Amino acid sequence: MGIKRALITGVNGQDGSYLVELLLGKGYEVHGTLRRSSVFTTERIDHLMNDPDINEKTFFTYLADLADSSSLDVILEKVRPDEIYNLASMSHVRVSFDVPVYTGDINGLGVLRILEGIRRLELKDTKFYQASSSEMYGLTPSPQSELSPFNPVSPYGCAKLYGYHITRTYRWGYKIFASNGILFNHESERRGLTFVTRKITRAASRIKLGLQSKLSLGNLYAMRDWGHSRDYMKAIYMILQHDRPDDFVIATGIYHTIKEFLNAVFKYLDMDWKEFVICDDKYRRPNDVPALQGDASKARKELGWEPKIDFKTLVKLMVDNDMKEVKKELLVKDNG
Repeated sequence: MGIKRALITGVNGQDGSYLVELLLGKGYEVHGTLRRSSVFTTERIDHLMNDPDINEKTFFTYLADLADSSSLDVILEKVRPDEIYNLASMSHVRVSFDVPVYTGDINGLGVLRILEGIRRLELKDTKFYQASSSEMYGLTPSPQSELSPFNPVSPYGCAKLYGYHITRTYRWGYKIFASNGILFNHESERRGLTFVTRKITRAASRIKLGLQSKLSLGNLYAMRDWGHSRDYMKAIYMILQHDRPDDFVIATGIYHTIKEFLNAVFKYLDMDWKEFVICDDKYRRPNDVPALQGDASKARKELGWEPKIDFKTLVKLMVDNDMKEVKKELLVKDNG
């Protein structure tokens, strides 16, 4: 068997960056899509794109958009990948209420466009992975497993549910090896700054170093099952190596409130979060999901997957990284 080819949509995101590192480490030729933007958004993969030993031989990027079937078809026909990991999406739940139509197009119909490309081009040996989300469960009581009913309460969750079901439909109807990973919240040092965990770790670091005085947040009592993206990318790789296409919940099984996350971050920096945090209703969602706690028993049993990075370590990794970055910011300010 020759070198395997993988196609990752949204390769420049948090998850994409960890997945491309994983696949390159396993000897894959990796192709990734980027959505065109007027500013560079490749900072998470620049270390790979700028490495001539990697870039010239095994890592390639293309401009494409899940809203544009033609751009996807051109890449599918050129690459003819062994594996496709669809990680691209409108990824912010709160923002999905502001751009619901766009969210539905990208997170829902975008999945269909890829699956239709696989079908039309008769890529019979291509395996497809869809990044589904715990937000599909919405108001369903926790813990949530593959057998739990879905009850989404955001445009993001509703669109992801369409992507989940259309993936299953093409698996059954066209015998495509198409699997869903229902990933619960996963964070990392590469998480976007608008997401609540990274917003907290960055703000706490800036407060500690005197660059910020307050942090505004919404609901502090939402409960989330937080893992590390690096662990979860190992899981989705294992999903496509499984002997048959299927759907898997990926989660730690332990949840914490945002308030607990706050406390862990500020305690690690020897501060009291109550002195700095302001609750602001503008950061609340019109509908909020009270509790997400995944039951990943199936993934543990059938895939042999286990998360390695616990909550305390996740917090430490994120804070240490942000302290390092903010110190650089402070140095630039002092030298300016």
